[in-house]
Amino acid sequence: MSKVLFLTTAHHYNDDRIFFHQAKELKNHGFDVRICSLSSAFEGEIDGITIESFDILQQSTKKKIQKFIEVCEAFQPDCILCSEPIAVFAAKNFNKTKKVSIVYDITEWYPAMSMLEPYSLLGKFFQGLKFLLIQCYAGFLSTHFIFGEETKKFPLAYLFPLKKRIILPYYPSPEFVSENIKKLTPNEITLCYTGAISEDKGIGNFFETIEVLNQRNPELDIKILIVGSARTVADEEYFSKILSKSSVKNIEINKPAYFETFTKTFAEVDICFDLRNFNFENHHSLPIKLFYYMGAGKPIIYSNLKGISQHLDVSDFGFLVNPKNSEEIAICIENYIKNPHLYDLHASNGRKSFLNHYNWKKISNSFVNFIRNSLPKSKQ
Repeated sequence: MSKVLFLTTAHHYNDDRIFFHQAKELKNHGFDVRICSLSSAFEGEIDGITIESFDILQQSTKKKIQKFIEVCEAFQPDCILCSEPIAVFAAKNFNKTKKVSIVYDITEWYPAMSMLEPYSLLGKFFQGLKFLLIQCYAGFLSTHFIFGEETKKFPLAYLFPLKKRIILPYYPSPEFVSENIKKLTPNEITLCYTGAISEDKGIGNFFETIEVLNQRNPELDIKILIVGSARTVADEEYFSKILSKSSVKNIEINKPAYFETFTKTFAEVDICFDLRNFNFENHHSLPIKLFYYMGAGKPIIYSNLKGISQHLDVSDFGFLVNPKNSEEIAICIENYIKNPHLYDLHASNGRKSFLNHYNWKKISNSFVNFIRNSLPKSKQ
C-alpha cells in the first residue's frame, strides 16, 4: 500500500480541500494517508486518515521544518503533498534518505498581499522579492506541481516547464452543496455577501451598490445577508462605519459556517455577490465560493477577474462587473427583478453547470492518477 503524507503549515488538518476532498479520495483508492498540520493541536484518526496536528505555527521556521521531518521519518511516505514552501523544504530534507515524490499544491498566491501588510513601501518590495525567491526555490525542490487554477501557474510552470503538473481547481463535492433554487418575490430582493469582511474583498463595493439600488428603487424591499467576519481591528472599524451609514437596515449578519453546511447558510437569498477590488492577487484568483453559489442555484454577480474569465463563461448564470461601478451592478440586479424568467434561467443554469462540469467528482480521478503516477517507479 503506497503512503501519502500531506504537510501544511497554515491550513487546518480538516481543511476542505486537503481532508474532505484530496485525502479522502486517496484513502478510497487504497492509499495509506496521513495529514500533518502546524496550525492546531490534534492527534488521532478520522475516517481512516491519521492526523498529526501541532499548534506551533508561531514557532521558528527551523522548529516547524524539524517537526515535519520527524513526522516524515516516522511515517516513511512514498509521496508528500506540500501546501507551503516550508513543507517542501522539510520534504526535500527527508528525500535525502528515501526517494519520494514531492508534490507542491499551489492554491494561494505567494507571497500573499497579507504577508506584506506590516512592511513599509520599500520593505514591501524587498520582502516581496525575498518571498518570491523562496517560492521559486520551493518549485526547484519539488518534483511535481498541482495548480489550483491557470493563473497560479506563474512563475513556477514557466521556470520549470519540464516538471509534470496538473490544474486542479477548487471544485466542491456535490455532497457538500445543497440545491436551494428560489423564485423571486415581487418587490423584494435578498442580497448576500460571504467571506472575509474587508475593503479588499469588496464589502464597501457591495454596500455602495445597495445604496444605488435603493435610490433607484425606493419601493423595493431590500434585505441583506452577510456570512463572515472581519480579519483585523481595522476591518471591523471599516465595516462599522459602513453599517452606520447604510440606508438599508434589514441586515442579518452570521458568523462563518463550516464548509459542509455553507450553502445552507444562504439558502433563502436571491443573489450572491463577490465584488472584491481589482489588484494583482485578486485578479489571479478563482474564488472558491463561486462554485458553491452555482451549485446552490444562486445567480452570481462577481468582479470581472482574470482568474474567472479565463476559466469559465459565467454569462449563463450571472454577471461579471467592474466592482467600482455601482450603477452598472444595480442595473444587473434590476435585470433580474424586471425579468424573473432570466433569474429562473440563471439559477437553473448555474446548478446544471456545477453538476455537469464544475464539481469534485469530475476531476477526482485525474487527481488520483496524477498522484499515482508521481510515485517512485517501484511503487507505481
